[in-house]
Amino acid sequence: MAAMNDRNLADRHGRKIDYLRVSVTDRCDLRCNYCIPKGHREFGERSGVLDAGEFARLVGLFAGLGVSRVRLTGGEPLTRADLVPIVEAVGTIAGISDISLSTNATRLAGRAAALLAAGVRRLNVSLDSLRREVFAGVTGRDCLDDVLHGLELAAGLGFAPIKINMVVQAGVNDTEVGAMVDYCRRRGFVLRLIEQMPVGAAEKVDFVGLQAIRRELVETHGLVDALVPGGGPARYLRSPQGDITVGFITPMSQHFCATCNRLRLGADGSLFTCLDAAGSVPLGAHMRGGASDEVLLAMIRAAVWSRPAEHRFDAPRDRSIRIMAVTGG
Repeated sequence: MAAMNDRNLADRHGRKIDYLRVSVTDRCDLRCNYCIPKGHREFGERSGVLDAGEFARLVGLFAGLGVSRVRLTGGEPLTRADLVPIVEAVGTIAGISDISLSTNATRLAGRAAALLAAGVRRLNVSLDSLRREVFAGVTGRDCLDDVLHGLELAAGLGFAPIKINMVVQAGVNDTEVGAMVDYCRRRGFVLRLIEQMPVGAAEKVDFVGLQAIRRELVETHGLVDALVPGGGPARYLRSPQGDITVGFITPMSQHFCATCNRLRLGADGSLFTCLDAAGSVPLGAHMRGGASDEVLLAMIRAAVWSRPAEHRFDAPRDRSIRIMAVTGG
């Protein structure tokens, strides 16, 4: 691999990039109503998905530019039989100090021990409801018990922190926040509440702003500002006793673009510099076509330099945004 000593990858707005989200597949065993449209069949060709060595080469380039955190996402990453070798390959890269995993946890129970041994320490688990019928309505499958079992097993093995991602939807689960706070409190999990974004299956969204929920939780539990390990956009609060930690991800009501430190790499090696960007940079295709590390590095730097200042989810749209399973969570 070419020598790399420029460890200050930044865009023209002065934002330094140190966090890479890597989608290892665009496929998922759930059909969450805010992620994959009903009847969607336009997944990428399996032959186009990168293998462990190819992921490692691209992640290595980003590491040489200063990226130190990697989150493996999808789709659902646990649908890949070779996920553990991917984790191991990424874990050998100099400069990568943190590997985490986003999952729906339907298959976590059978893979958790191997993932921990391979180097994953932190988990983000999508869980939008503790009510069986609501969970099935959101995800398209009645498998809440599998998710909860996977979470219990992962906690017992020592994964920490385990963060629960709850997309708050009007008229669906917006009355369940209190129950989810209590569930996470009793298990030592971090709850992250997320505003629904107009992407993919949810291009028209009557989103629930989290500011009122935040005020209610502060008043009820005496929450104060807190710091929680991770490279994402959540703003955290914690109870004085330390038994409740809640993060708020607010792409609609309160932009966090000014502090955005992350890029997304698709399962085929496409580089996405913003969730709201129409295009991508085909790093994977160029790599498979014989591009040198120097050429790929130049493509990365150019793409990062041209990142937009902020997303415009609130603007009128004349185009469709990729589904989250393609871009990566």
